[in-house]
Amino acid sequence: MTHTTSTPYARRGEQARKRRRNRRLLLASGLTATVMVSARHPEPKLATAAPVKPLASLVRGHRLAAPEPASERLYAPSPALLRAPVAVRGLAAVADSIGTAQRLRRWHRVYRLAGHYGVAPDLAVAIHDIALAEGIEPDLGFRLVRAESEFNERATSPVGAVGLTQVMPATARFFVTGKLTRRRLYDRHLNLHVGFRYLRGLIREYKSLRLALLVYNRGPAAVDRALKNGDDPANGYEEVVAKGYEGRGVVGR
Repeated sequence: MTHTTSTPYARRGEQARKRRRNRRLLLASGLTATVMVSARHPEPKLATAAPVKPLASLVRGHRLAAPEPASERLYAPSPALLRAPVAVRGLAAVADSIGTAQRLRRWHRVYRLAGHYGVAPDLAVAIHDIALAEGIEPDLGFRLVRAESEFNERATSPVGAVGLTQVMPATARFFVTGKLTRRRLYDRHLNLHVGFRYLRGLIREYKSLRLALLVYNRGPAAVDRALKNGDDPANGYEEVVAKGYEGRGVVGR
């Protein structure tokens, strides 16, 4: 009888092969989970509506609504697509793979921003998606919320500014139809829509991210008065928000 003894090198090789198999299984399961989650949350569209009106001509009537609930259905080919020629089905598969790649890139951005700013994933998704919907670059949106409220949805300033973006109720009434209560303004989605839309309007009016941030913080009267007198309206707030930021502030048209 011949006895075969495994060498240390053989044992190490088998262990290495097991580790590689385990890593492949973990990678495959992680990718599957990411695709399933991203399929539930469609990529928001960039703001392509008419530009926000300049601050001097803001009027009531801008109705804001929270984003519709994400679909709970995963993608499934339609019966018509299943009956289509093979070439058509192939093109549809390519288009679907592109859509999946876009959703994955979106979730990578959200995951990165959530980790960088230390916020919960659901809040990160809201800030990211509403910023894009209102034409604000997401990184700037996160920076604004951090400076204004440190991501505290119940934040209230001594002068009465409310919520994540610390908007004043008097300002919010320019953007919201119907009865606006302080309690309603604490709503995460409404507050983000109002704050980001207001900031976008300021950027378009003042043609300067720096001045827009100062107006957001100090108010238009104080900044306009300083500019009229030839003074620098800076108070350091713009540095707190935009230090190291190299974007243009807005996305879309």
